[in-house]
Amino acid sequence: MGKSKKKDKKSHSNTIVLNKKARHDYNLEERFEAGIELQGWEVKSLRAGKVQIRDSYVFIKNNEAWLSSTVITPLETASTHIHPEPARVRKLLLHRSEIDKLVGAIDRKGYTLVATAMYWKNGRAKLEIALAKGKKEHDKRASEKDRDWKREKARILKSS
Repeated sequence: MGKSKKKDKKSHSNTIVLNKKARHDYNLEERFEAGIELQGWEVKSLRAGKVQIRDSYVFIKNNEAWLSSTVITPLETASTHIHPEPARVRKLLLHRSEIDKLVGAIDRKGYTLVATAMYWKNGRAKLEIALAKGKKEHDKRASEKDRDWKREKARILKSS
């Protein structure tokens, strides 16, 4: 009679891109989730995974948060009547209280805002930003040393 139809079970990850360099260059403290104001072609490129946030940072101007240095590469199939700008500055959507908290930390305590991850949440692109303090060169070496020691300790404990 009828054949049973099986639904394709694809394991889609919600993560679009991670900024692994941020953990190496900065001490990340408090994290915030922000929405991103995007154009249609940018959403399509995000779904294809054509985004880079390695050098991205957030700045606050006129009590609004803006994302800079993020590159979203347009797809080849983009419409001919638009002229995509891959590295434009994009507005971030945060609550007023969160922006006030960020302004205080940046101005008084010397923090910077770094983009750490981009992901999908309920069909919308979200950006995880973190309050960060830059590491000095000796701090980077110390954190690498600690990471290597933890890895070696895990090996020793596993083999015992």
